[in-house]
Amino acid sequence: MYMILVVSIIIIIVVLLLAVITTSKAYKFKHTVDPLDDNPYLQNENHPETENKQ
Repeated sequence: MYMILVVSIIIIIVVLLLAVITTSKAYKFKHTVDPLDDNPYLQNENHPETENKQ
């Protein structure tokens, strides 16, 4: 019975350690955003045709 308890505690510690390591690596990941100049769907506010329609 004690053997099952020891093995269970070891498994719990390993899973907890892996979760902490994974979460730590996720927070260290540097996210980047593409510049708006490369977005073909962005409407150009300085377009000559839109300035004359005021």
